[in-house]
Amino acid sequence: MSGDTARRRILFVTATRADFGKLKPLIREVMLRPQFECRIFATGMHMLSRYGSTINEVYRSGFENVYPYVNQDGSINTQMDLVLANTVQGLGHFLREFPQDLVVVHGDRVETLAGAIVGALNNTLVAHIEGGEISGTVDELIRHAVSKLSHLHFVANEDARARLLQMGEMRESIFVVGSPDIDVMLSESLPCADEVKVRYDVPFGEYAILLYHPVTTEVVDLRAKIAAVVSAVERSGRNFVVLYPNNDTGSDVILEAILRLEGHPRFRILPSMRFEYFLSLLKHAQALVGNSSSGVREAPVYGVPSVNIGTRQLNRYRYPSIVDVPEDEAAILSALDDLPHAVPPSFHFGRGQSARLFVTSLQNAQVWSTPRQKQFRDVPGSREAEPVRHVAADAGPREWTAPIVGAGR
Repeated sequence: MSGDTARRRILFVTATRADFGKLKPLIREVMLRPQFECRIFATGMHMLSRYGSTINEVYRSGFENVYPYVNQDGSINTQMDLVLANTVQGLGHFLREFPQDLVVVHGDRVETLAGAIVGALNNTLVAHIEGGEISGTVDELIRHAVSKLSHLHFVANEDARARLLQMGEMRESIFVVGSPDIDVMLSESLPCADEVKVRYDVPFGEYAILLYHPVTTEVVDLRAKIAAVVSAVERSGRNFVVLYPNNDTGSDVILEAILRLEGHPRFRILPSMRFEYFLSLLKHAQALVGNSSSGVREAPVYGVPSVNIGTRQLNRYRYPSIVDVPEDEAAILSALDDLPHAVPPSFHFGRGQSARLFVTSLQNAQVWSTPRQKQFRDVPGSREAEPVRHVAADAGPREWTAPIVGAGR
């Protein structure tokens, strides 16, 4: 940025209906501030017709300066490493053509990792939204890798902050703002249940939601696991709104299984939903079934029961509304027959002030002075002097004690 009075240029990277829904409150708040200039790099599932071409949702949101980029073809079973490489190449070209002061990425998708890589390698500040979380599958690896490549961290709660400190991140670079989707969830602007049902042709009075994604580290057993899930929901006797899985490796197996339910009178299958409409659908659902993070993050905010299947959300937040089961037909049926009742709302991930706290942080001049060259910060007291074998050129091996570096920081 040239000059202290120039507008700060902020680029938001979005790849899915879910991350755009979470970034939207932040983008809106940034655009209200004259000291910021905002751009959106839209890629990933947004660009695929199979998932509803949700790039149109980005356009309909009224945001200016939207830059679409196709980072993969329409094949059902994407190769995540190639998607990462394509996104790095495309976003890298964009960032060199349109230099930015800050790249904002969310969560744990491969496009998120691409955004962090491109920003870090182009000497541009990277802000990571919702780092410091833990879960199963490859998401865990990607999320922590993004955190190490990022300079600023906007986390959901103190638990996430503590994990980032364990990972050597600077205390002054971590801001507890809550999860941005809570802003939307607790707002008064959500569509009503009837509006959602009309828009998406949902014919049920009562219903549950099925949302099941691939676990990329368990694809060998995926066909048997999704078969058990589908059989259980079919035998449950409940009505279900079923959403397509994400496009991680193995999504073709899941799509094949759930599309067999097409035409079934108790199932409505949808490729995608606008985020606000999904939240309203969730708010009025009997339960959320599957392995989506929505079951452990969003559903508890409304006190909606969730049947969390398998390992994808391993080690994540637990609440009385969440029932953990394996990919076993009998276990899933049992959970659906005995759902938790009257569970109060959970505010573990925030109380709806994320956008305001995010922008307040960006208005602090010190944030923009954050060093691009990161340094690992040891947790005080976490290192002990250890004997190290040292071989001198003119002598045999001898032991010496390594000093403690960075103590007291």
